[in-house]
Amino acid sequence: MPDQDFAGLLKQAMGLDAASVGPAAIARAVQDRQLACQLRSPQAYWEYLRGSAEELQQLIEAVVVPETWFFRDREAFAALGRMACEDWLPRHAEQTLRLLSLPCSTGEEPYSIVMALLDAGFPAERIRVDAIDISERALEQAQRALYGRNSFRGAELGFRDRHFTDSGSGQQLHDSIRRCVNFQQGNMFAAGFLPGAERYDAVFCRNVLIYFDRPTQDRAIQLLERLLSPSGLLFVAPSETGLLFSHGFISAKVPLAFAFRKPSAGPARPTASVAPPLPARAGGGAAARGLKLPGDRQRPPAVAAAATTGAGAETPARTPAPGLEEALRLADQGLLVDAAQACEAYLRRQGPSPQAYYLLGLVRDSAGSVAEAAHYYRKALYLDPRHQDALLHFALLQEKQGNSADASLLHSRRLRLQQTGQQ
Repeated sequence: MPDQDFAGLLKQAMGLDAASVGPAAIARAVQDRQLACQLRSPQAYWEYLRGSAEELQQLIEAVVVPETWFFRDREAFAALGRMACEDWLPRHAEQTLRLLSLPCSTGEEPYSIVMALLDAGFPAERIRVDAIDISERALEQAQRALYGRNSFRGAELGFRDRHFTDSGSGQQLHDSIRRCVNFQQGNMFAAGFLPGAERYDAVFCRNVLIYFDRPTQDRAIQLLERLLSPSGLLFVAPSETGLLFSHGFISAKVPLAFAFRKPSAGPARPTASVAPPLPARAGGGAAARGLKLPGDRQRPPAVAAAATTGAGAETPARTPAPGLEEALRLADQGLLVDAAQACEAYLRRQGPSPQAYYLLGLVRDSAGSVAEAAHYYRKALYLDPRHQDALLHFALLQEKQGNSADASLLHSRRLRLQQTGQQ
């Protein structure tokens, strides 16, 4: 049975565009599940799979692997805390702040949402986070709320002292945080997903849309628009901002938060050009803020799809290159020409940089300048052959251009890096 039949089934079930992970990744997952089911041939496994919803879930679990950590892209959480305390709370005397994490993976994102709100001074009893993922395995881990060192990255880890207890086998999250999150298994492309749900004041849907083809992206964005309240914020990943602009969403103009309002929301409220730190709660220091660049593993290196988890080996984030934050902020606001100029100015000052070339590639890619995007991705990979994000985006660009052989080679390189645990 051809591999594309399995790829087609996965796309139908979870929205996954096979080109984003490469045929080899799907073939390996199929082979592993075929062996687990003790079936002799792909054909036999295909027939079994088509008749078993339980086995389809197992195949999905084999394709997706969690890749996340607490306070990934911190400015989004800082922006949420400011919005909730300074804007939302004064206008809602008694209501509950409703938030959605989709996909929620193993829980680091929704729990970070709660910690950010509490550290900003928001009352715990008025926080409600719905956290949804297609992976039952990831949800089981999220509900245990016991985390190892890979979930804590970067230098700013004061939140761990405030909200976790060292259990000896890992860091156990306090019940006061866990009670604010409602986990549930779900697939954003399933019929009747969250029917009639109340709209959310903020939705986190990051590092997902890039793994869908354009029609599937359109479906996902229509769903997100339906779920978002008229004045709510939608948080996406840096590489997904161009897609939001193309659908008429409006930048919230919060530097480095990659936050958007619905097309019907009207002009965004003015915000300070430099975001203040979150206020500390009693007994703790100020909530940490950090800046990350596109090359700093803003996205999982393999797959995140349809209310599901990201994939790839968990590895420490790279240290951001000082000076590129302004370029990233401009790209966040859709000012692609200005972002490119900021990158070029940085290169003139500092010399060759894989992160700067990668960001230039993203900017050119978003603007539809395919040849220039490819040129900058190649430069990034020449300087850093292990730059997984550059490998991924260059592979996706080659796929869009019909260069399947080159794309396959790039996917293979990226997957080898994941398997060896290299950065």
